[in-house]
Amino acid sequence: MSQKALNRLMIKLTKENLWIYIVKLLMERPMYGYEIAKEIRERFNIDITNVGVYVVLYKMERDGLLETFISNGSKMYRLRPDTIELWLRARDFISSILKQVFNCGVDCGPGKT
Repeated sequence: MSQKALNRLMIKLTKENLWIYIVKLLMERPMYGYEIAKEIRERFNIDITNVGVYVVLYKMERDGLLETFISNGSKMYRLRPDTIELWLRARDFISSILKQVFNCGVDCGPGKT
C-alpha cells in the first residue's frame, strides 16, 4: 500500500499551513524567528528549516497577520489583534472537517485557545 496520499496530507496540514502553528506560539508571547522554528520542531514535531519558518513569517507580516519590533538588536514577532480571530476561524473549519469526514472532532468552544 502506498503512503504517498498520507504523506501529502501530513505535509498540507503541517508545513503548508505553518501559520496556524506560528499563531499558536505567538499567542503565548512575542518571539524571535529562531525561537519560533525551534518550538515548531520541538512542540509540534514538524521537520522544518529555519529558512522555511522565515519565509512563512515574511508572508504573515506582508499579509498583516503579525508585526515586528526590535529587541536587543534582533527582530521579534508578535501577533496583530485580528490574527487570533482568523486563527479561531481556521480552528473551527478544521474541527468541522473532522466532524463531517471522520465523524469525530473537538469542540473547543467559542474563544478557547
